Amino acid sequence: MMRTKGLYIHIPFCVKKCDYCDFLSFPWNDRAMYIRSLIREMELRTTWEWNKKLVGKDTFAVDTIFIGGGTPSVLTVPEMDLVFQGIQDCFCLNELKEFTIECNPGTVTEEKLRLYRQAGVNRISFGMQSAVDCELKALGRIHTFHEFELSYELARSIGFDNINVDVMFAIPGQTKESYEYTLSAVAEREPEHISSYSLIVEEGTPFFEKYADNPPVDDDTDRFMYERTKEFLAENGYERYEISNYAQKGKECQHNLKYWRREDYLGLGLGAASFMNHERFSNVRSMKQYIDRITEQSFPVDEASIEKLSTADERAEFMFLGLRCMKGVSMEDFKRCFGEEMMVCYKEEITSCIEQGLLEREGYRLRLTPRGIDVSNRVFSLFL
Repeated sequence: MMRTKGLYIHIPFCVKKCDYCDFLSFPWNDRAMYIRSLIREMELRTTWEWNKKLVGKDTFAVDTIFIGGGTPSVLTVPEMDLVFQGIQDCFCLNELKEFTIECNPGTVTEEKLRLYRQAGVNRISFGMQSAVDCELKALGRIHTFHEFELSYELARSIGFDNINVDVMFAIPGQTKESYEYTLSAVAEREPEHISSYSLIVEEGTPFFEKYADNPPVDDDTDRFMYERTKEFLAENGYERYEISNYAQKGKECQHNLKYWRREDYLGLGLGAASFMNHERFSNVRSMKQYIDRITEQSFPVDEASIEKLSTADERAEFMFLGLRCMKGVSMEDFKRCFGEEMMVCYKEEITSCIEQGLLEREGYRLRLTPRGIDVSNRVFSLFL
C-alpha cells in the first residue's frame, strides 16, 4: 500500500527582510553550510520516519512538495541543484503531483527557472503583493511591479502553467482605487491561483512600531478591499476555495489543502513544522542549534514544540481547520475518524452558529456562511 505525504522545505534566506515580515527569514552569507545540513536532515529523516517505522508494511511516497521561505529563489543554480538532488535521493517521488517553489520577482533568472522545470517543479508562487511601486516600497519589498511582470512572463515562456500570485491589501498608503488596480493587473495576466491577504501588523516587526496603534488604513477601507477581492475575483473566474485563496477550476494548492485537511506532512529545515502520526513538532529556530544538531547526527526538533494530540485536540482541529475551506467539513468523515457523531460532540456550538447564521448544513456537510466567513475566528474559537 502506498501512503503519500506532503514535504515542506524551508529556505530562510532573503535579500532583505520586509518591514512587515515576521517569518523565520534573514539575509545570511554562509548558505553552503545550511544546505549541507538540510540535505543531511533529509537523510536522517528518511531513515527515521519514512522507512524505519513502517518497514515491511507500507512504502512512503511524497505527493506534494513546497519549498518556501524566506525567498528560495535567492539560491544560486548550484545551491538549488544540491537541494533538488537531495530530495530525489532521499524520497520516493513516483506519486508526486504538485511541486511548488516560492519566488520573489527580481530574484529569478532563466537559468534558475529552467533548473526548476528540469527538477520537476510544476508550480511557481510569486510574492507580488502590489502592482503599485510606492506601495511595494512602503512594505520594504526589493522589487518593482515591472520586475514582477518580467519574472512572470519569463516563467510562462519556460513552460510553467500553474502559477500563484500573492497580493496584499491594507498596505500603508493604499487606496480603494490602487487596490482595484492591483487586482486588475493580476487578473489580466490570468494566473491559475491568487492568494489575497490583509496586512497584519505583527509584534517584533518594524511595522509594529509604526502602526500598532495607528493602522495603515481605516476599517471601512480594509472592509471594502476584503469585499472587493471576493467580488472581483469571482467575476474573473476564480473560485474561493479557502478563506484567503482563490483558484481557477482544478488549480487549488494541493499542498496547502493538506494543512487544512490534517493530512501528514514533514517539514525540513530551520524552524519547519511537521504533522506526523498524530503529533505536531517543529525544528529549532536557531541556526547554530540547527547546524550543531545535524552535525551531531541528531534530529533538530525543538523538544518544547512536540505536541501529541489528544482525541479532543484532533476533533477541534478537524473543525476549525476544515471550516477554513469553503466546502466545509464532512460529518461522515468526522465519524470515520473519531467514531462519534459531530452533532453529538458539538451539538451546542453547531446549533448556536446555525441559529446565528454563521454555519449552514447541506446534507452531511457543514460549512461557514458568508457571514460566518467574515467572523471566522469567532466561530473557530468555539471548537477550541
